[in-house]
Amino acid sequence: MQLRMKEKAAYGLGAIGKDMVYMLSASYILYYFQDVLGVSAVAMGVILLVARIFDAFNDPIMGVVVAKTQTRWGKFRPWLMIGTLTNAVILFLMFSAPPSISGSGLVAYAAVTYILWGVTYTMMDIPYWSMIPAFTSGGKEREGLTTLARSCAGVGSALVTIFTMMIVHMLGGEGTSGERAGFRWFAMIVAILFIVFITITCLAIKEKSTVNMESPSVGQMFKALISNDQAMVIVAAIVLINCAIYITSNLVIYFFKYDFGGEKWYNSYTLFNMFGGAVQILSMMILYPLLRKWLTNTQIFYFTLIAAMVGYGTLLGLAFMNMSNVYRLFIPGFFIFAANGVLQVLTTVFLANTVDYGELKNGRRDESVIFSMQTFVVKLASGIAAFVASICLSLNHLSSEETTEADQVVDFAKNVSSSAKFGLRMTMTLIPVAGLVAAIIVFKKKFILTDQKVEEIAGEVKKRHLEEKTVKKK
Repeated sequence: MQLRMKEKAAYGLGAIGKDMVYMLSASYILYYFQDVLGVSAVAMGVILLVARIFDAFNDPIMGVVVAKTQTRWGKFRPWLMIGTLTNAVILFLMFSAPPSISGSGLVAYAAVTYILWGVTYTMMDIPYWSMIPAFTSGGKEREGLTTLARSCAGVGSALVTIFTMMIVHMLGGEGTSGERAGFRWFAMIVAILFIVFITITCLAIKEKSTVNMESPSVGQMFKALISNDQAMVIVAAIVLINCAIYITSNLVIYFFKYDFGGEKWYNSYTLFNMFGGAVQILSMMILYPLLRKWLTNTQIFYFTLIAAMVGYGTLLGLAFMNMSNVYRLFIPGFFIFAANGVLQVLTTVFLANTVDYGELKNGRRDESVIFSMQTFVVKLASGIAAFVASICLSLNHLSSEETTEADQVVDFAKNVSSSAKFGLRMTMTLIPVAGLVAAIIVFKKKFILTDQKVEEIAGEVKKRHLEEKTVKKK
């Protein structure tokens, strides 16, 4: 029996909710604790790095726990609901730091709540994606639902990226205390929507079969990676590319507040994110298929990396000119966001190709292990990027407390030194470019899975499978 439309919609709704929560934490936790509450940027960088690495290692552990769960409601939905409820509560607490806490107590509060947020998010994220085989028939139905869920997740991320600062100021008002209150109310709204959406998912989706869920250990992930040199190349490229992108995404809010400026700087920031989010989604859906008609995947990879570097160079150039018009920033934004969208598709395609390569080379198919490694390295890259961004903020003394009175409506950029602006511009452009250049060098020296090579490997793997079936029949 095929899935009904309401089941597909319910599952997609859950993806919107969970990625709204993820993006609120991933994009604004550094800004909230460092800029709004005044926690040391370096301390926040260390917390984010350690927590992301811990969370990456926690994924396989949670996978084992879910795999061994047996209840009358199945193995996935109980953890999905438990993880959602606890994560929603932690999210609200994380953005509701008590005014009475300060200094080292505030650092401890940030560390505890952020680590607990990561643990509880993993608690619901692992069963959410792992439960697909339990209520789909496979083939096109499974692929279609996965695509739908990924698209809905993108919508959830985009909504939070675009509208957070505008809604925060609407709910809380101007100044640091206004942002503090605004984040608290906005986190509550997101948390409630999260619970409602996942509840709908759990009520609408029923497990139709028992699924033996394989959850690789950390040791298995690294063993599979080391024995598969092409997977190693792609993982290195993912780390370098994501570090570059995440450094920029962590600092762009500070760029608009302390460099671009204006008393209503968050309106320009919202407009820029709205444009960038649309470009990124369209590049995944339209630009990549269009480029694929004329170019190989390897050529597209080089083309998009170069396009991203052109975007960063243009951004750096515009930063030293008159930036009173946000629409000028759409030019570099187009190159950077479009490249990021295409690269997200490409790295997934490349990683999938390494599965066939590894099977042909090592005699085993490490599909689940390879894609678990992707989750690990993306989280690692985000932690490294947050640490780099925090060092930049600390060295350049960028925070609300350094520039103005807490509740004064002001153009923050007027109170920031030219050297601080220069340091911010260099960090969010030149360091990412260096990462992208390194990705090109690694890729060019080590990558061998061209389109032609992939077809040859696929043919060899298919031939081997046929031979194995013939032997079994005999």
